[in-house]
Amino acid sequence: MNLHEIYLEIRPEDIAYVKFIFESYEGVGIIRTVDRKKAVIVILAVEDFLTTARSILTSLKNEVSLSEIPQPADIGDDWLLRELGADSQRKMQNAK
Repeated sequence: MNLHEIYLEIRPEDIAYVKFIFESYEGVGIIRTVDRKKAVIVILAVEDFLTTARSILTSLKNEVSLSEIPQPADIGDDWLLRELGADSQRKMQNAK
């Protein structure tokens, strides 16, 4: 299963709303908060639902201020994001 990471910077007060919207589309993606103070979140979308996740984001832009950003250097202490990062590193090393 390939997960795609979409990092977003949003207003802190919008985190719960964005999370609620994505959770209502069961199976499309998982939302993780990377940095509460900077209001950085990540959407982990499976490849089969990546287009749907992007469509949801396009629609959400009409309601909340959000911008896609590159993966932050510090992803905090989130165990899932650390595992995904380690998995990505292993895949890159195996591809060489």
